[in-house]
Amino acid sequence: MLSLALRSTRKRCRLNGRDALSTAARAVVIWPGWEASPTMCPRHGLLQESRKASNGTWRPVSALDEWVAREARPISLRQLMVFGRSLTESRLISSANYVRTELPARIAHRLRDMQQLPYVVVTNPHINEVYDLYYNAFDQFRKMKEIKTLEDNEKLCDIISLNLKGHLTVIPKLAMGILECGGLMDPQYLDKFMNTILRSRISRRVIAEQHLSLTETFNSPYFSPGAKLSESDFIGEVFIRCSAKDVIERCAKAVTALARSTNGPGVPIPEINVVGHLDASFPYILSHIEYIVGELLRNSVQAVIERHQKRNMASAPSPVEVTICEAQEHVIFRISDRGGGIPRAELPYLWSFSKGPNSQHRLENLGQVPRMAATMQELHIEDELGRADLKTPTYQSSHSSLSSLSSRPPGLRLGMGLPLSRVYAEYWAGNLHLHSLEGYGVDAFLQISRLGNKNEQLVTRASMDSV
Repeated sequence: MLSLALRSTRKRCRLNGRDALSTAARAVVIWPGWEASPTMCPRHGLLQESRKASNGTWRPVSALDEWVAREARPISLRQLMVFGRSLTESRLISSANYVRTELPARIAHRLRDMQQLPYVVVTNPHINEVYDLYYNAFDQFRKMKEIKTLEDNEKLCDIISLNLKGHLTVIPKLAMGILECGGLMDPQYLDKFMNTILRSRISRRVIAEQHLSLTETFNSPYFSPGAKLSESDFIGEVFIRCSAKDVIERCAKAVTALARSTNGPGVPIPEINVVGHLDASFPYILSHIEYIVGELLRNSVQAVIERHQKRNMASAPSPVEVTICEAQEHVIFRISDRGGGIPRAELPYLWSFSKGPNSQHRLENLGQVPRMAATMQELHIEDELGRADLKTPTYQSSHSSLSSLSSRPPGLRLGMGLPLSRVYAEYWAGNLHLHSLEGYGVDAFLQISRLGNKNEQLVTRASMDSV
């Protein structure tokens, strides 16, 4: 009755400097899945002191408001490495307290963004599940006291590890929720929301995994406190000198194995040639660059295979050409194929999470992927890559392989590779563009910062306009 009465009056009020409808629906939008207590704000219709979650626990409004008022503090790759250079106990403790205070602030802003979605969207079971995961994580981290000892740090690392594993469901859940809500909101708004959520997710995993990796380094029997690392080493998750040529070759090996597994042993696989500035290197998080390059190569190789099969050609398929260009501030990868280009009907939806001609098929495929970390390791075929020289994420190394935590059948197409790759590229102030020549092929241009001095590109506060 209350909602009907308020909906009929549709009184307007001012909220944070913007017009907003004071309706019961808006009250539910702001706090999805929660029961209203009698203590209502007469002006905005929002609960003033506390709200009850659907599982019966009370969630204080003031706690979230307090953290939403704080801005996230973006960092660069260079700053990310500061704690790890000449690592000592005090620097590790400083890193722990940065993570302890930064994670709940970043989660709080995304919770507020979700609270401002329309009720019909936020009650989608997939998005609602993500909301609950986020709120539980926020509640855990906000209650942690200052880290003062190594024992305190170990407790923090345990909580971080559990959350990283638990949140492997976030990407497929969000993607399914966005696809199911595609007709309920402006697709551009949904894509903006998804982009913001995913970029924030990357930012949280970066600082969390970096701290876990530094802790693992500190606890290693081979570690000497204060010792400086060589340029060929990792500082936490950051590879100090990431070789562009090595990245291409590792991803090419993975993509070739994947294509062979998907298409069968008798299908010709195009070669992947690398030219240009083969000595180019840069500081980067290896899993990020591998994911982007791997997805681009995967698309190109599969397009060439399919075109070659349609033409029933006796000759070898045309190679995929990768050119590396090293400039003063950037490294640019150009990946060129002759796979026939992208159909014109698909071009408007190339970067969309929420809309496209194959949305229903994508939704069905996502249902087969309960967990997803968005790394190239998910696509490895029977450990053919031999990544003994590379790092395995700390949060899963002592328990089980990443493939058992998050994997997908090799031929399953989710329609997320390109938009998610662009999120990764733009996160460290890079960019990703595609040029398609229909009937011929595609050129993909990936530009990344060579100096590691660009801040992570994230929304520092809750930014989504309420609907």
